[in-house]
Amino acid sequence: MLKKLTAKIRYIFQYKSKNIDRAMFYLSLLFMFFVINHIGNVFGHQYQDTFEDATVWIFYGLFVLTLLITSGELLFTKINISHYTGIFVVGYFLLITIARLTHIPFLEFLTKETWLQLGIAIVFISQLSKNSLFFDKLYFNPTILFVISFLVIILIGTFLLMVPRATYTAPLGFIDAFFMATSAVCITGLGVVDVATDFSLFGKTVVMILMQAGGLGIMTFTGFFGYFFSGGFSFKNQLMYGEILSENKLTSVISTLLKIIFITLLFEFVGGVFIYFSLDDQLFSGREEKLFFTTFHTISAFCNAGFSTIHGGLGNESFRFNYPFQIVLTCMFILGGLGFNTIYNFYTFIKSKIKGFIYTFILHKKYIHKAQLFTFNTKFVIVCNIIVIILATVSFYFLEGQHALTEDQGVVNKISASFFTANNARSTGFGSVDVNFIGGPTLILFISLMWMGSSPGSTGGGVKVTTVAIALLNVVFLARGKKDMEIFKRRIADETKNKAFAIIVLSFLVITISFVLLNFSDSDQPMKELLFESISAYSTSGLSMGITANLSSIGKMIIIFTMFVGRVGMLTLLVAFIKNTKNKSYTYPTEKILF
Repeated sequence: MLKKLTAKIRYIFQYKSKNIDRAMFYLSLLFMFFVINHIGNVFGHQYQDTFEDATVWIFYGLFVLTLLITSGELLFTKINISHYTGIFVVGYFLLITIARLTHIPFLEFLTKETWLQLGIAIVFISQLSKNSLFFDKLYFNPTILFVISFLVIILIGTFLLMVPRATYTAPLGFIDAFFMATSAVCITGLGVVDVATDFSLFGKTVVMILMQAGGLGIMTFTGFFGYFFSGGFSFKNQLMYGEILSENKLTSVISTLLKIIFITLLFEFVGGVFIYFSLDDQLFSGREEKLFFTTFHTISAFCNAGFSTIHGGLGNESFRFNYPFQIVLTCMFILGGLGFNTIYNFYTFIKSKIKGFIYTFILHKKYIHKAQLFTFNTKFVIVCNIIVIILATVSFYFLEGQHALTEDQGVVNKISASFFTANNARSTGFGSVDVNFIGGPTLILFISLMWMGSSPGSTGGGVKVTTVAIALLNVVFLARGKKDMEIFKRRIADETKNKAFAIIVLSFLVITISFVLLNFSDSDQPMKELLFESISAYSTSGLSMGITANLSSIGKMIIIFTMFVGRVGMLTLLVAFIKNTKNKSYTYPTEKILF
């Protein structure tokens, strides 16, 4: 009898594991809706107690199911990486259970209901991640799937921001919630409500998660968790994520995915430590509030989102002259705007230098340094950014030295404020200076910096500094009569020059269409403010001249569409929907167009 039962269980885990995963997914989805309903809605004391009791039973129920499934997989299936993550989940449930049953003093903080809800969320994420890798069965190309993933997370964020407990006052309507969710996922920073005063802790947490998901990319998140919770990638998964991550080698898809997550979390952690110690403890009611503030602004800065939980933005008197805080934020959004490949190149360079130092001076061994640690793209991105950073800082210093910077005492403080404000305009949008009170030349500077944006493959927006650089250098080389463009002893491909031209033209097209439509939908607003809003939305900069909340519903939808196109990329959308994959076996005769 026991042998038959064991054989049946073995058969279920070996051949019917997908059915188990599907059942667990639907069950965890149901429980997750329950938790969100409990957190997001306001109930009477009687119902609140019922919800709390039900949360405890759901937690223990999922603990037992997860323990049984993980044990069965370990006993009857081949060991893979998903089993280690399963053991981690079981360990988390076990730790919370011990804390609640034993009441050990140093584990007392784990008895809060929040940790139960987090456990339920972990199970849901694990089951969702397992199912996310089944995207390869859908008849979508990876680019369309990339676009759809953004839409899905925006809609989920919209629903979460509409629940009553997301705000302190009346719940947000669909348009306003949709706008805020899109702005967070597209890491723009434009808002129709004030995050600091209108959103509760739950609402701010939702915005923070949406910023992180939007900054890294939804598919990066699902791929990362899917890899760990499902045990690996299929060949189709590797092809799909290879195209999304622009990785040519299939063998490097997983490592690239893990590198992106690792580098992001590493730099956010280091930046968070510096931000935490740059803040005044007296501005916060306790350590938890200060820690949340640090986490929120670390993610917002590195992802170039620009949202802040400070009332009035960084122009608030308590933070306006905190220069160490501003410098750390500036370094964070510049690093986030460099692109993951560039940041990883820096990581490998520093790692190599540290390793060389240890081998040479500590282990007294010979260390062979690799040649050309910095790639061509890294060198080009760094040079472009250094030029833009210096020009932006110096320009703002001389343009606003006697105006917006008059309250900053001393040359060093003025330069620090200029460094923060000028580079903040490129893609982040922290409101440290009221745009309405800056001069005309500075406004033109801001518009140029917003449109230019940051670097390719980064969390920043705009047409990218490399695109502008290629376009300008193309003009220079054409004027010099050279057929080929050469940079750092490398010839630039014609495809690169064509893409740079296409991206610039499409940016003007989208901004113009958005501006014209806004003039029809919100004709009561000044044209200068509408143009600034269109450029800010497309470049995902987040700066505003104060008209965002006053836009009509149609105007908000226009800005929503502009933010989405700016984040995903107009060229990406065109490639996704009108790409022609048919290869022609012939070419037409060449002709020259007169200019």
